[in-house]
Amino acid sequence: MKKSIIISLAALLFTFSGWAQNRKQDAQAIEKQVDAMVISWNNHDHSDMKNYTTPDCDWVNIVGMWWKNRKEVEFSTQFYHDRMFKNTPMKKKNVAIRFISPTVALVHFTSHIGSFTTPDGHAMPEGDNLALLVYVKQNGKWLMTAGENVVVDPFAQKNAPAKFMPK
Repeated sequence: MKKSIIISLAALLFTFSGWAQNRKQDAQAIEKQVDAMVISWNNHDHSDMKNYTTPDCDWVNIVGMWWKNRKEVEFSTQFYHDRMFKNTPMKKKNVAIRFISPTVALVHFTSHIGSFTTPDGHAMPEGDNLALLVYVKQNGKWLMTAGENVVVDPFAQKNAPAKFMPK
């Protein structure tokens, strides 16, 4: 009995240590997929989304439009890049990854977006965006299955409640 408990614990530890070692590789693979999204943005060509998204991926854009599959996400993203983002660069600032399981990860991706003009003619200054991305590992490859981005308001950030929370 004691021997079987020790063997079970050893197997469990081996499994967890293997997952911990793979986490670094997985994090690097996810960051490469974020980089692929940034490259698509900066090339203003999103025809390669199949390389870094699932077919059923969802995206909620900065003004609350909900695109419900890769076809809609790719078309809509390209639509805006052909119009208002065609000269707007994106720079990756930070990627923070939290693994929910060995095959699911939440990613907080902070980027800096150049200035652009909205379809109704409003000039928007450059600024930071924060995206929450959900990645799943399918057939050994990390793919984005959902995302949503928001504008980071630097004035509001100064008064974030968590800054006033007792330590």
